[in-house]
Amino acid sequence: MGQHERIDIHSAELNRLTWGVMVSQPEPVVTGDAVVLDVSIAQLPVRVLAILIDIFAIFIFYVVGVLLWSITLTQLDEALSAAILIIFTVLAIVGYPVIMETATRGRSLGKMALGLRVVSEDGSPERFRQALFRGISGFIEIWMLTGGPAVICSLLSSKGKRIGDIFAGTVVISERGPRMQPPPAMPPALAWWASSLQLSGLGPEQAELARQYLNRAQHLDPRIRDMMGQRILGEVASRISPPPPPGAPPQYVLAAVLAERHRRELARLMPTPPPPPSPPTTPPWSPPGYPAAGYPPQPPVPAYSPPPAVPAHSPPQQPSAGGFAPPG
Repeated sequence: MGQHERIDIHSAELNRLTWGVMVSQPEPVVTGDAVVLDVSIAQLPVRVLAILIDIFAIFIFYVVGVLLWSITLTQLDEALSAAILIIFTVLAIVGYPVIMETATRGRSLGKMALGLRVVSEDGSPERFRQALFRGISGFIEIWMLTGGPAVICSLLSSKGKRIGDIFAGTVVISERGPRMQPPPAMPPALAWWASSLQLSGLGPEQAELARQYLNRAQHLDPRIRDMMGQRILGEVASRISPPPPPGAPPQYVLAAVLAERHRRELARLMPTPPPPPSPPTTPPWSPPGYPAAGYPPQPPVPAYSPPPAVPAHSPPQQPSAGGFAPPG
């Protein structure tokens, strides 16, 4: 195989890898537990199929309800019977998605069948208020306007949002996408270099390209793997500083960059604990007999006792042998 053929294979493989990143690049979502998740946004054809399943379920439910209405409620007053039918129609069209998505945390029958779920923009489960906004806007953009505004808005949105998702602050994700592999481990020999990196210029496209390269590197030909690694490393190194140590293998450098980037994202999202209170420098004042908090108790002060009384008339002292005796 000639040099030009190897370069062509390398370029084709890199283009295929880059195209795969552009098509199937996951969207980062931060959950309520401060965890960064890479989720797959539901594509428009899958969402349309899920809506068609939900419309069929609503149609069956509505037909059964109308049959029961015609059997039991047509004998009532005409105005009351018409009002009940209108209320039932609104409940069937608007109440079905609201009740289903609230009870199942963002899933309806169509979404269950195709592995879709509605979540908030921060990754938390869908709430009742958001389901209500989606249900009301869905009645207008899907039922009244035959889904035209929903399709146009989904095509223009980077996350495939329809008008109801924009007002409710939700996004539809696919739970059956490929499982994302964990970030690479930090090479011990490059930990000192990675700790001083400036990663503000590294975009998600370059990071995802490096991640997919590391996942496929062991299945590539060694020469193609080295050429691809050098090319991807050159693109990543132009966006970070300081430059990697000379002679470091591209796979280890890319792994160190991704591991450090993941560590900093988690550290930025985790709450900072408050500093512990410093101990007092001087003991606070306390009444006598009660030791100050945090200090050893002092010994109690003995009570005052008067000296023994001296008798007024003491008996005369006897002279000692050979000694002086005071006069009597």
